[in-house]
Amino acid sequence: MKKILVIHGPNLSLLGKREPQIYGMVTLKQINAKLKSIAKKKKVSLTIIQSNHEGEIVDAITKASSRYQGVLINPAAYTHTSVAIRDALVASGLPTVEVHLSNIYSREEFRQKSLISPVAKGVILGFGQQSYYLGLETLIEII
Repeated sequence: MKKILVIHGPNLSLLGKREPQIYGMVTLKQINAKLKSIAKKKKVSLTIIQSNHEGEIVDAITKASSRYQGVLINPAAYTHTSVAIRDALVASGLPTVEVHLSNIYSREEFRQKSLISPVAKGVILGFGQQSYYLGLETLIEII
């Protein structure tokens, strides 16, 4: 059975409350439930984590190469700042799909640069919760 690590970055636990005009009203719990439903239909196993701590995300990615066949990640604010997460993804050797609820290229200038995108197989963004679901479906096909 294919195994995928899903990583939600900082502040994503606040979905449904935080800036709904940007992120919508969907909660992380709802996103995770739908991801699990898609995975079950596709006969894929998911491990889902959310962390506000860069080091925890790096540790999870570092351990992933021996346990998983791919990574689905919304690095959130770390998209624009974390060389450590980028380096961990490269070192893991795992195919990675980066997702974002919002279109980072239509937002503030500091959000328009992703350190993760150049090392990901692909990026899906701007489609709200659908970005996650499309990302998972795509990653399953890649692996």
